[in-house]
Amino acid sequence: MSHTLDQAVRFAGYYPALATSVLRSAIGAETARAHFVHAETTFDDREVRRHMTVLVVTDTRLLRVHMDDGAGHGAEGVHEASATVETTALTAIRNMAMTHVVHEPEQYREGDPPTELVLAVGGSVHSRVDLEPATCGDESCDADHGYTGTLTSDDVLVRVSLIADGEDSVRALQDFSGVLQNAIGARG
Repeated sequence: MSHTLDQAVRFAGYYPALATSVLRSAIGAETARAHFVHAETTFDDREVRRHMTVLVVTDTRLLRVHMDDGAGHGAEGVHEASATVETTALTAIRNMAMTHVVHEPEQYREGDPPTELVLAVGGSVHSRVDLEPATCGDESCDADHGYTGTLTSDDVLVRVSLIADGEDSVRALQDFSGVLQNAIGARG
């Protein structure tokens, strides 16, 4: 694991020992060519929840490590954290989109960071099927017409903004996406 990735994970401060262990296991013998670390805190009525997403490009794969914390499943409600590693072969990535949002575009100058960036990567790691009963359009028909539905790919999606995350985070996502774009474009 590269020294800068290790530093970024420690700086994020979200269970760095756990995150580092999971990342080292996922990266294995490969080299991290680029990384992006995004830690977020969310608030709801009863609790504060933290989560972190780490994206890593190796020579052959895009890794997404997502960590969440919360109450355990036992009666004691022990605090726990979970880390999920999603691995997509670079050759399996179908598409990538980077949306640049600029507030007050008339004030924008070349070299300024965008106000927000949204990275979406389609790699078919997960898909969701939404089903509902099919109908024929006749309101009085009570025949079984089976089901209809949609199959939706759950893309990797990361959003950063100048206001919430700072300029360093926006620029880091720009840099990461450039390496990923070259990696998926260079394959073919």
